[in-house]
Amino acid sequence: MTASSPESDELPTSTGFRERLSVPVRWWALTALFVGSLWLAFVVSTPPEVSWPSTAILVVAGVALLTSYGSAVVEVDAGVLVAGRARLDWAHCGPAVPLDEEAARRLRGVDADPRAYLLLRPYIRTAVRVDVNDPEDPTPYWMISSRHPGRLAAAINAARRVAD
Repeated sequence: MTASSPESDELPTSTGFRERLSVPVRWWALTALFVGSLWLAFVVSTPPEVSWPSTAILVVAGVALLTSYGSAVVEVDAGVLVAGRARLDWAHCGPAVPLDEEAARRLRGVDADPRAYLLLRPYIRTAVRVDVNDPEDPTPYWMISSRHPGRLAAAINAARRVAD
């Protein structure tokens, strides 16, 4: 599991729980090394008028890609569960179960249901499963990556009790 600072992944909020699924520092380092190696190839093989603008474009693209991919937020709100762009009203939200690495791996693989809503990040090995109790929705459950699955599941189950 990736160690990261609490300030970057979990933001305090009055709604009970909020977590940003930001990319780990090693992804930023690998991107910097990749851009650096391409810069070196450009400098050796092309004139400065080509190598520097090309490198600038790669830097902007790398930052945009990592920032966008790591911008997904999981939030337990007063009226809904927010996971990325998706929202689930408490009226349709079933119990939440925290998943350790092994249980999350199985639910991503052999035990997976193709109709499930997934907000997964490969650098976060633990997750939470939330059952969907809506007869008109074909989605049986949501599976949400979380660095703190126990706290997320507890916040979801507490918000469900308050909403009932």
